[in-house]
Amino acid sequence: MPAKNLSVNRSALGHRVSYALRHPQRVPRHLVRATRDAWLRYRYPDHVAYYRAVMRSDTRTSPEAAVGSRSHDRWLALGEMQFDYLLGHGLRPEHRMLEIGCGNLRAGWRFIGHLEPGHYYGVDISPEILAAAQDTLVRHGLQSRVPTLTPVRDLTLRFLPDAHFDVVHAHSVFSHSPLPVIEECLAHVGRVMAPGGWFDFTFDRTEGVEHQVLREDFYYRTDTLIALAEKHGLAARFMADWEELPHGQSKIRVTHREAGQTS
Repeated sequence: MPAKNLSVNRSALGHRVSYALRHPQRVPRHLVRATRDAWLRYRYPDHVAYYRAVMRSDTRTSPEAAVGSRSHDRWLALGEMQFDYLLGHGLRPEHRMLEIGCGNLRAGWRFIGHLEPGHYYGVDISPEILAAAQDTLVRHGLQSRVPTLTPVRDLTLRFLPDAHFDVVHAHSVFSHSPLPVIEECLAHVGRVMAPGGWFDFTFDRTEGVEHQVLREDFYYRTDTLIALAEKHGLAARFMADWEELPHGQSKIRVTHREAGQTS
């Protein structure tokens, strides 16, 4: 399913008024989000601290909704979509995988069951969503797979070993991140990637003006993120086949530059 409305600036006043007139039933929820955004923006000027507070609030209501799924069926479907895509693009049981923003293991529980024991490492900025991830592990009986789940303060990945992970994955992380946070990740992810490894991340794509809605949703041009990866010695390519699936985001695959030049 191709991404929609790629030229729309969702932060523009005209679009917001038009959207409100077309969807009046969604206005109250947006006003609640906007009020929360103003309060949390005041309390947490740092974006990571701000979004950690957003996740704390959303997880308290529903861990599945906190990771962007409005129903359990949708939670299952999105996780399966991520898993099937990576399986079809080279993920093997012997690979070591790092999932950035693992959430409550929407896709992670499938990765954990597929990978050899001890080969899954999930990180997230939200301790609350990681507690929900433990519930997911128990629910699916995956304790014997001994995955690692770790809270992080940033995306420098400084506590992880060099050249260790064959696959790095971040779904719906950069869609909630300003460019400095994305650059922090891209500046360090190459160090932890094994030779021949790759990093898949999704983002909300625009072909118009890059913009954000509140401090929660960010829209980027593909060229911006590819150039940012290349700035840090990585090769990046747009994964067009990902957009054939019904999810609404876009995907880029990042490799070490040498691997990218020979593929």
